[in-house]
Amino acid sequence: MRAYPVALLLAAAAVLTACSSGDQQAAAPSSAPSKPASPSSQAKQKQEPCTLLSASEVGQAIKIPGVTSQKGPDQTNAASGGTATSCEYLVGGKQAGALAVTRYEGREAKPADMIAAIKKAKPGAVDVPGFPDGAVFYLDEQKTATLAAAKISGGVPTLVNYTGPVKMTQQMMVPLVKTAVTAA
Repeated sequence: MRAYPVALLLAAAAVLTACSSGDQQAAAPSSAPSKPASPSSQAKQKQEPCTLLSASEVGQAIKIPGVTSQKGPDQTNAASGGTATSCEYLVGGKQAGALAVTRYEGREAKPADMIAAIKKAKPGAVDVPGFPDGAVFYLDEQKTATLAAAKISGGVPTLVNYTGPVKMTQQMMVPLVKTAVTAA
């Protein structure tokens, strides 16, 4: 039952793949020398998604006690240059959602361009207010709901998204993604 992480990782891969197709030039790979990351930004880059959002926070948002978490699959997408890590949230052994953090090392992309790429790839996606660098909510084939936020973290374009069952509302996901994106 890994439908949520797979959906998360595919959506994240689509973001910079779409940007690199020439439609969004801001996301093209940079030929400028990169600055060495500071120790604090390196720590953020290695932080696992399960440490960004606790199982109890997910339980409070979905109003179900006993949510547990476990490390989800990692994936590297050569086309987009993104490396995704994920955390799965479970209720009684069944998936209640997943958080993915995708970092695009060595890429230059503006958060607004990342959000625009998602909106282009996901018809019906809507902007979500309250996120400084932008966020979007969408339903994927009426099977899952996703809220994704973009930011620059330690100089690295980063996409943080939570995907859950289609019955999860944008309002339920906002505090979860805000918590994770702030810590990412």
